[in-house]
Amino acid sequence: MAEACRVRAVELCEQGCSSADIARMVGVHAESVRRWRRAWQNGEAEALRRRPAPGRRPKLDDVQVEQVRAALEWGAQAHGFEAGLWTLERVGLVVERAAGVPLSRASVWRLLTGRLGWSLQRPERRAVERDEPEIARWIAHEWPRIKRGR
Repeated sequence: MAEACRVRAVELCEQGCSSADIARMVGVHAESVRRWRRAWQNGEAEALRRRPAPGRRPKLDDVQVEQVRAALEWGAQAHGFEAGLWTLERVGLVVERAAGVPLSRASVWRLLTGRLGWSLQRPERRAVERDEPEIARWIAHEWPRIKRGR
């Protein structure tokens, strides 16, 4: 998208449009248009091309991330865990089994929240002895009486 925007801006420059007009049409700052025009005129067409993101490459490629997603969607018990809840350590073990790549807790968290787009979910804690009909009765009859002060 950004590369197409830069190329379109240069095409408009060649048609004689002003930097300010191009900036409005393309949705960037006029100084960016002037910088792209200078690079193009100096024969630096590569300056308009998309560059890979700086920094270290991810430990898992897209195929591995999808393998991990599929494995996690089976659920924790399918992977031999007693409870059906995921922890970072458990997810890390599944990642290592599915993709063959060991990850730190921080990397597992970034994988879950970033690349997989998942969020933290905590189970509600409720007593096993909880009696929903009795709670509903209490709220309907006792609570109004207490609130009135009788």
